[in-house]
Amino acid sequence: MTGLRIFSGRSNRGLAERIAEYLGLPLGRTQLDDFPDGEISLKLLDDVRGCDAFIVQSTCPPGNKHLMELLIFIDCLKRASAKRITAVIPYFGYARQDRKDEGRVPITAKLVANLLTTAGANRVLTLDLHAHQIQGFFDIPVDNLSAEPVLSAHIGTLDLGPLTLVSPDVGNVKRARVYANHLGGDLAIIDKRRISGSETQSMAIIGDVQDKTVLMVDDIIATGGTIAQGCTIVRKYGAKRVIVAATHGVLCGPAVERLSGAPLDHLAVTDTIPTCDEAHRQLTKLTILSVCELMGEAIRRIHRNESVSSLFMS
Repeated sequence: MTGLRIFSGRSNRGLAERIAEYLGLPLGRTQLDDFPDGEISLKLLDDVRGCDAFIVQSTCPPGNKHLMELLIFIDCLKRASAKRITAVIPYFGYARQDRKDEGRVPITAKLVANLLTTAGANRVLTLDLHAHQIQGFFDIPVDNLSAEPVLSAHIGTLDLGPLTLVSPDVGNVKRARVYANHLGGDLAIIDKRRISGSETQSMAIIGDVQDKTVLMVDDIIATGGTIAQGCTIVRKYGAKRVIVAATHGVLCGPAVERLSGAPLDHLAVTDTIPTCDEAHRQLTKLTILSVCELMGEAIRRIHRNESVSSLFMS
């Protein structure tokens, strides 16, 4: 592990500390603060010349500030002569704007890819991109890991009984099939219509959930509308239990209120995004699972120029 340095921005220092602990390394020392006008001030307190540097920074809310902080971090390491710079982005924001689905809109995922590359990143390590094709927006290597092994290991400890994997929308079917292959069970799909960025309407369910334990999986829970409606509709169609699992618990806007009132029995998300105190108080059925070992092992393998995909990608 000679020459490896792990640094953390302010978006998810807890996860960065757990990754560093898994690797048996201290976090790199920094002086990170804000100027009175809100601009970001950064100074590295460790020598990084010739090192293999990894910066752990989710672009979770406030996303714009955390993204800018990541770009400044990359530039700082580049100017301090780090040999290789890897942006470790457990939650990659702006990933939902990955195409022009109507006129006069940006492709912001491509813009963010350009910004990271221009700042000086040599590689990106992330987890469950909203769309796999975003990897093609980069001209540098991208390792897109899957949290499925972490979530499946936890779900496998629960008393499931007859199981149906439910995709909350048509676009998430492939993800649900991966879980179905590992955990067993049938597959069902909810027919969903998106009304706006924060509102969806679930129409019907394709498949059988009668007297089954339903496992609903998704990559992101943002405002919680899709999941809350999904729980209601599978209950309407006779589901016995409802378990929800997602990689990124953004939980913004009315999400906590919606999920606390949803007819679900268990909710599991990972620690790619810090969970707010309100969510801990109100969501009594919430379990937080750590991806520190998954990401830590990927960092170890990247540093040693070993295969990552053979273990972690789905």
